[in-house]
Amino acid sequence: MAHQQRENHNEAKPDIVLQSSVFAVERMQVALRGGESAVRHIVRHPGAVCVLALLDDGRLVTIRNFRIATGIWMNEFCAGKLEPGEDPLHAAARELEEETGYQAGSIESLGTFYTSPGFTDELMHAFVARQLRPCPLRLELDERIEVVLRTTAEFSELIRTGEVCDGKTLATFLRWKLVRT
Repeated sequence: MAHQQRENHNEAKPDIVLQSSVFAVERMQVALRGGESAVRHIVRHPGAVCVLALLDDGRLVTIRNFRIATGIWMNEFCAGKLEPGEDPLHAAARELEEETGYQAGSIESLGTFYTSPGFTDELMHAFVARQLRPCPLRLELDERIEVVLRTTAEFSELIRTGEVCDGKTLATFLRWKLVRT
């Protein structure tokens, strides 16, 4: 998917008001219609990957992930942020192994999308992984993840009932459903 070139409506360099290990928050002075200006805060993110992993029997490798921000367990596909300079395809393979304990023989792009362009520039790279074989699970110390194998019908029902409410997972699943043969 081609993305438009970013326009710069701001002559002054934005101020970084927060720099974390995951993202930065910039304070920007932006011009409004009518000549006035306003302050906006933008989350700058290095990008991330989301991986729909498909077993040979057609089942999906999904995870239940405890999300600190929401305080709930969420049904998702494995995902993670890009490391500095990391190729998204490499990141997809890495996250799949770390979070699910599966290694892929084949990983294909499903395209990209912005996660929430109203306040962040995070670009999500979606992938489908096939020809899976088990490998050691490598969760980070702060991750609470359970691997759950589900049929496409079971997962679709979880979407229908609202039990899958993670945007990157929903968008990746939709992309896969629309491009699969």
